[in-house]
Parts: sequence; structure tokens; C-alpha cells
Amino acid sequence: MTAFRFDPPAVVLDTNVVLDWLVFGNPGVRPIVQAIQDGRLHWVATVAMRGELDEVLRRGLPREQGTPPENIDLHWKAWAHIVTDPPPPSLAAPLRCTDPDDQKFIDLALHGADWLFSRDRAVLRLARRAAVRGLRIVTPEAWPGA
Repeated sequence: MTAFRFDPPAVVLDTNVVLDWLVFGNPGVRPIVQAIQDGRLHWVATVAMRGELDEVLRRGLPREQGTPPENIDLHWKAWAHIVTDPPPPSLAAPLRCTDPDDQKFIDLALHGADWLFSRDRAVLRLARRAAVRGLRIVTPEAWPGA
């Protein structure tokens, strides 16, 4: 297995950030979304990440001003670049998240992303240790490109 590298920089979006974009239309993620759509950032994801999004959507969420449900799949297919050979859990990165459901985002990001955007406290607590490894973990609003 080899790490991926992209030009433009690769980013991982956790499920809450994807929901902010595609369901809630949260203005805090607009700079990141615009950068992805303009080709300044390269959004990478895995099948497991899509599965988590689908599970959250199946449970049902209040809809505000975001994308209609039938268009979420279109946006995902248009902008998410699926990493078909993600790091296996058994070879997990040296950063362990206290929430096992979030480990897949950390592992993929450490595999070659420049940024991991999250609102999850368990993920954000790893930011300092991740920075030593070249990964920046921040909330969407803290992204310097915002």
C-alpha cells in the first residue's frame, strides 16, 4: 500500500462536515466547499465513510436549506474521490481516537491528506499530535483558506 498525494492538497471531511455542507447548508463550510468545487482542494473519502453518511441519513435529520436528499448522492459522486486502498484498521496510524467510529477519518487522513476537517472533540484533541506528522486537523471555520 502506498500513501496518496494530490495536487491540489487532499482533504478528509468527517461526517458532520459533510452534513453541514449537503444537508444543513452551514455557511461555515462554504470556503471549503468552494475550494473543492474550484479544484483548490481534493476531497478524499472511502466506501466506509459513505456508509456512515448513509446510516446517519437513514436515521433522519431535520432539513433546513441544504441539498435535497435526492441530490446528496450526485454531490458525493461529483466531488468525493474514493480511495480504494485505504489503510487497513490492523495497520492503524499511531494516533488513536477515543471514538472508534472516527478512527477511519484519522487513518485515511494520515495516509496522505493535508487537512482533516472535523467538529468532533475526540478528533480535534488529536490535532497537536497530528501536526507533527504533517496533518492539520481543524474545524472548517479555522481553515486558513476560509
